[in-house]
Amino acid sequence: MSISVCDTFSRFISGLDLADLVVNADLLQLSCDAIEDLHAETNPHQQLSSTLSVRHKLVQQSNCTIIAFATSPLCTKDHILQGGDLVSSSTLEEQKFPLFDFLRSKGNPSFSILRVAINLFEVYFQELSQLKDQIHDSTTEELLVNSRLIVTGHSLGGTIASLFTLWLLDNIKNTTRRNQLPFCITFGSPLIGDQGLQRAISEHSQWNSCFLHVAAFKDLSPGIFITSQPNPQYMPFGTYFFCSELGCNCVEDPEVVSWLLKSTITPVSAEEMGIDDYSGIVKHLKSRLIMKDNSQLGQPVTPSLRPEMILQLKAIGFEITAQQQQNNIINDLISEWERHENRKAQQMKAIDPNEKLNIVKIRMANLEWYKKDCKAKGVGYYDSYKNLYFTRDGEVTKHKKVLFDYWKKFVEDLERKPQKEGAFMRETWLFAGTNYRRMVEPLDIAQYYRQTGKRDYLTYGRSRHYILLEQWQKEQTEKLAGPPNDKKKQSVAGILTEDSCFWMNVEEALISCKLLKDETSSTSEKQSARESLNTFEQYVMDQLNNYAVSPEIFLEKSSFTKWWKDFQEIIETSHNSPLTDFMKNRRYRQYERGQF
Repeated sequence: MSISVCDTFSRFISGLDLADLVVNADLLQLSCDAIEDLHAETNPHQQLSSTLSVRHKLVQQSNCTIIAFATSPLCTKDHILQGGDLVSSSTLEEQKFPLFDFLRSKGNPSFSILRVAINLFEVYFQELSQLKDQIHDSTTEELLVNSRLIVTGHSLGGTIASLFTLWLLDNIKNTTRRNQLPFCITFGSPLIGDQGLQRAISEHSQWNSCFLHVAAFKDLSPGIFITSQPNPQYMPFGTYFFCSELGCNCVEDPEVVSWLLKSTITPVSAEEMGIDDYSGIVKHLKSRLIMKDNSQLGQPVTPSLRPEMILQLKAIGFEITAQQQQNNIINDLISEWERHENRKAQQMKAIDPNEKLNIVKIRMANLEWYKKDCKAKGVGYYDSYKNLYFTRDGEVTKHKKVLFDYWKKFVEDLERKPQKEGAFMRETWLFAGTNYRRMVEPLDIAQYYRQTGKRDYLTYGRSRHYILLEQWQKEQTEKLAGPPNDKKKQSVAGILTEDSCFWMNVEEALISCKLLKDETSSTSEKQSARESLNTFEQYVMDQLNNYAVSPEIFLEKSSFTKWWKDFQEIIETSHNSPLTDFMKNRRYRQYERGQF
């Protein structure tokens, strides 16, 4: 999945899901490696110099082209603070360096840029121009590289990477395809401009999504101008990837980014983190499942956006337990964030035809919280909702209905669009639609089979929009079919079951067992039931071999566990199959660890 659609996805899926996509891409590690290689090539004499210089390296990879920027000597907070004032666009024009004047418009007549960054860019403008000519054709106004262009840098090198990317974006005029636009990844980069710069970039619909700023939880540099100034003028732009060894989270809203930059750094915790530190965090995040264990959050029933906000704060390094949720600093941050999101929702109603997106996001966040809460109580969310074990199970129906209505209409609208436009929209929203289907359809199945005597959900209960979402997802992923890789195996403990009709198959298998036990069943009914169970065994084994089902199916109160107990009572002692071998030898324990 291309990171070029970060902005589209971040409007719907949670920041945690988007962060998971980013971690699973190789671009972060490749960018870190390129910067580390550039640092390793630094002349020792340059490191002893008192004057900052800019160096770059062009790296060709199989799936991308990387331009890495670095400064010599390695940048410190003193270098940043010494050049930490802002230079206005009018001053740049007076100094005859109006290179970024294209950012000015009638509605946004001025902006300001970090002085140390723009000064370095001006000093090394000739070398940067030569680099630009290597990768950009000024005649056709297209990039000359055949793969995705990644522009990256650490600390002040990241500010040069951002400015170079902006310069490129203005010069690429002959394309509307996002995969032909450069993508900038910075690590520990300080903010480089004011609200005027942030507004100018946001006015270009595609540009804001071309920037991913990686900020470690305790790194001093990303928020240095927010924490060191009483009335900071600096404003972020693009998507921020907040991370620590505990997890990560993506945030795009500039106000929320500013709050988090200010809240994650204290005089006691502040550190200057090098690119090797960032590389270590990236490697660590790739080796573990994000947000695998949230049990320490307790089991509060939290309203509105709070479940998602707490998960996001915990993911980037905040230590939050049930008791600490009352901590004034944390609680104030969450309350302010929640008020901000509610204000945005009200504004969207007046100006955005897709105002329901914010409501839908809240509903999904509540279902994600519900799923984790059920697991902490030792029962899967499917069985909890089907059997209405807890008081909160009834609230789920409201969330489910809002999501169902939204996606049903969305899919119907997509069907009516012209073929080319509809295909593009399906691909753009595919991840969000698949995530919704895998989370919500099991609840519809639970509600269907909760009614005594119900059978054949596929024929009599399944909504057509689920069928289309599944069909589109299969069309997109057919070319990627293959055996599960190590990443998929290691992440199985936290997945949603891929086949959203898995529980329908379980319910039908339970009915088949009941028919075989019933002495009044006819011979043909029993024969059909046995054939159905044989098919079901093979189906489940195929899902397990592909690491496509959540280990929650093996919980003690699971409907699948109930089926297994019923099945053992009716099969002959001589019956042998891969699934019976799997269950009798308790290989589901290995499966959960990704070692089956």
